[in-house]
Amino acid sequence: MKMNKSQFKYTALTAVLALGVGTTIPFLVSNDEFHPERDSVRSQVSSFTVPLRVPAEVRFADEVIPLDRYDLRERMDRELMAFTYMHSSTMLTIKRANRYFPIIEPILKKNGLPDDLKYLAVIESSLNPLARSRAGAAGMWQFMKGTGRDFGLEVNANIDERYHIEKSTEAACDYLKQAYAKYGSWLCVAASYNAGQARITQQLSKQGVDRAVDLWLVEETTRYMFRLLAAKSVLGNPQQYGFLLKRRDLYPPIPCTTDTVTTGIADLAAYAKEKGITYAQLKDANPWLRDDFLQNKSGRTYVLKIPTRAGMYYDPKKTKAHNKAWVVD
Repeated sequence: MKMNKSQFKYTALTAVLALGVGTTIPFLVSNDEFHPERDSVRSQVSSFTVPLRVPAEVRFADEVIPLDRYDLRERMDRELMAFTYMHSSTMLTIKRANRYFPIIEPILKKNGLPDDLKYLAVIESSLNPLARSRAGAAGMWQFMKGTGRDFGLEVNANIDERYHIEKSTEAACDYLKQAYAKYGSWLCVAASYNAGQARITQQLSKQGVDRAVDLWLVEETTRYMFRLLAAKSVLGNPQQYGFLLKRRDLYPPIPCTTDTVTTGIADLAAYAKEKGITYAQLKDANPWLRDDFLQNKSGRTYVLKIPTRAGMYYDPKKTKAHNKAWVVD
């Protein structure tokens, strides 16, 4: 369908307003008639996608990283673009943050750790408690089996506490404190979370630098640190990057009661029915239960979450924003 000049300008202006204040479309200020084949290259605009402004510096925990050096600036630019234009993934992560940051933040605070470390869970799993990598890392904090056990998590075919949000966050805190005692730098800690402490320690010594951002590492780890910084920037102010959510769009915490058990449960489906919920709802609230029964030969104490009816049937309009910067209303 062909549009005349005035129709096109109205349509384009509507698109600009949808993008937000500050977006400039060069051909809108021209008096010439727009010709797509002729002007699309000249305008350097494709589907109204615009470059992002890279800040002069970024702060993570107690560290300030100036971005005036070309490589640091361009690495930050890349990850900001990835978070901003990977719309569905970033949008879903913001929605989940409203449910899971209220769990993670108090645990970090109790352990005396910087609040910014919650963004490690963002880039590790997109705040998906069921996340699992091809290498076998599992849960929101992406522990490997051996590492999980080293930091006190029960990991076997029946129980896998890497999927337990509270316990895996406590385990992550123990790892982070241990690493910080070695490096004294939270970005070095973050790099070691991805690559392992042995490799980061070796490379800091071998390359003769003090900062993790100055290391030449495999691309995954090199990007990891700046993905962390970008995650903080975008989730800290989503509207600046074009994510316009309302309170009703966020996922609220699901209220639960708890049931403490010290024996096994032969049939979790029957157990769930007795509690007034489905087996699926029980598993969703307790993803660390890895089978259809709970085997507890050693008489350990387990606390199972039982979602309340009010929690399962929440009214989105009554959702509260954990961070007011996430929403436009």
